[in-house]
Amino acid sequence: MFPQKKLALFVGLVVSSGYTAVATAQQTGTTELETVYVTETQDDSVTEGSGSYTVRSSDSATKLTLSPKQTPQTVSTTTRTRMDDFSQNTMNDVLAGTSGVNVEKVETDRTYYTARGFDITNIQVDGTGLPLTFGLSQGDMDTAVYDHVDVIKGANALLNGTGEPSATVNMVRKRPTTEFQSTVTGSAGSWSNQRVEGDVSGAMSENGKLRGRLVVVNQNKDSYLDRYSTDRNVFYGIMEADLTDTTLLTLGLHYQKNDADSPLWGALPLTYSDGTPTSYDVSTSTSTDWAYWDTKEERSFIELSQKLANDWKAKASLTHITTSQDSRLFYMYGTPDKTTETGLYAYPSAYVSDVQQNLVDVNASGPFRLAGREHELVVGANISHARVRQRSDYSSAIGQAIGDFSQWDGSFAEPDYSASSATGNYDNKQLTGYSGARFSLTDDLAWIAGARITSWESEGVSYGVDKTEAEHGEVTPYTGVVYDINENYAVYASYSGIFVPQNKSDINGDRLKSVTGDSYETGVKGEFFDKKLNTTLALFKTRQDNVAEQAGISGGQAYYTTADGIRSQGYEFDIAGQVWDDLELSGGFTHVDIDNSDGSAAKTYTPRDIFKLAATYRMNQWKAGAGVSWQSDIYRIDNGVKVTQDSYALLNLMAGYDFTRNLSATLNVYNVANEKYINSLYWSQGYYGAPRNAMLSVSWKL
Repeated sequence: MFPQKKLALFVGLVVSSGYTAVATAQQTGTTELETVYVTETQDDSVTEGSGSYTVRSSDSATKLTLSPKQTPQTVSTTTRTRMDDFSQNTMNDVLAGTSGVNVEKVETDRTYYTARGFDITNIQVDGTGLPLTFGLSQGDMDTAVYDHVDVIKGANALLNGTGEPSATVNMVRKRPTTEFQSTVTGSAGSWSNQRVEGDVSGAMSENGKLRGRLVVVNQNKDSYLDRYSTDRNVFYGIMEADLTDTTLLTLGLHYQKNDADSPLWGALPLTYSDGTPTSYDVSTSTSTDWAYWDTKEERSFIELSQKLANDWKAKASLTHITTSQDSRLFYMYGTPDKTTETGLYAYPSAYVSDVQQNLVDVNASGPFRLAGREHELVVGANISHARVRQRSDYSSAIGQAIGDFSQWDGSFAEPDYSASSATGNYDNKQLTGYSGARFSLTDDLAWIAGARITSWESEGVSYGVDKTEAEHGEVTPYTGVVYDINENYAVYASYSGIFVPQNKSDINGDRLKSVTGDSYETGVKGEFFDKKLNTTLALFKTRQDNVAEQAGISGGQAYYTTADGIRSQGYEFDIAGQVWDDLELSGGFTHVDIDNSDGSAAKTYTPRDIFKLAATYRMNQWKAGAGVSWQSDIYRIDNGVKVTQDSYALLNLMAGYDFTRNLSATLNVYNVANEKYINSLYWSQGYYGAPRNAMLSVSWKL
């Protein structure tokens, strides 16, 4: 009784601060023989507490609940167990461990994600979302609130209206549980890394019809980079109410604030003026001691799920997202002299932005009969609106010489920002309708077909450039077939159209044209040991036009050009789950060739070969594991000068021990071999990855 009352008070007060009170069903004096709860979270897709590195089913790829074997695309899942084992506390950590995905850390607080040679811009939550506003992730997205993360490789016209050609990332939230549970985890690591995380969940009423969950996080840490430090706070509250035996109402609020001191804006020069490569200490940073970059995101949502007759169900969701930034940043540009280390110049600026997003999604799904067989259908529509407001203030100190960079210690008097300013004020709107069906042609053969129709428009001005543009009635088709060879193996093939409106701009500030193209995939799926182990061997091919390629940096902002006829093709193997008792693993190998229309290599900052594997083995109270990632060499050519990052491997080790049912500890050591490497060549500047470091976590569970 006590935990329920405590949880009800705690979660109820917090979540209700973002919403008005919700009336619940009245209690009656009638004795109930049986109560049916609409607890959608109790299904095969929930990974929390499973101890597994795979899922038994998911609707991330098609909005139809399918097993990995039944899904005609490669889907890589990072479960809650794997996140906890390796202390993957941010999305950068999760995606860095996901097979076939590159995490392009161009700066400390801005990151691009790529797969199969192209940018990942569709980062969704519970299957809904908008493309990243600026095409990249800003700040670290904490993973404490998520049950698992699905990465659907290749274009996916059913899941999103833009048919993203690389992959779609779907972060699946933790949901309230009927039974009371709570966890408190404290962590300490290298560079004064301190983290406290609390997670409490359970029934908030005696009959279990009202449930809630609360997750809170505070993490602050210094860095291996000179002067850089961060402070992160996360709050997540969610309530579920069974309004009737068939109606479920969900309310939630997700808040995250990242404060970064002395962040990188831009990074280190990669070459000297004579064309030879630079080589700095791993800790080297171009930031000043006064620079900062603070970001905040508030995400509130409401969902209504209704069970209908004949096993049909309908769902409507409304999400409001507010993202704001405030920063004082310091960028260095130029090419230093190898002997004197002079030739770099200052570019201090101040930036603020506010982005308001509203998303509505309504869909219905269920079985139907045709030609004597049962099939499945999903139909839906969504509408989204994003309002972007930006302001940049510039200083008269722009262009001031830095002097000898080898003596740089971050000391640079902070100027005022009254020399000039620029603003961006524009709105993006998108309306899509979608439908998909899984036809059971025979007991062994299934055909999935569907499409989205998308209309979008942008209106406003950004930094003096008219952003007004629109496209209507763009259709992105999707089709796939899966044939079950036997109980363990299936072969599949799929096709998806590509249509991606772009937010990136050229050197004149003009928006790039939408990406168009086609994506194909075929392969073999494996399912073993009662769905405890899943494998995929896939061949893929993509052709695109109007693909953005970074052409340079002006005033700390990247600008782009486009290329037509970009081809990406390759193969990958993915494995996840339990190989034998107590051994869990997840990983894969990906090979990709990316060429321009003339056959020359494109996007050379993308490794052609990637191998990733994480495994853990439990021995009674002990758990030991390792994670390894390897990538082939990459390079970029700027102004005729070639910069190369040789192939390298990173090794991470973990060990855990359960002292009691309630108390456990986990030690993680990262980059065990202390490898020195450049994080990314996506931009014409770069910085080094973290050297060897460690984190110890202690958890108490009830």
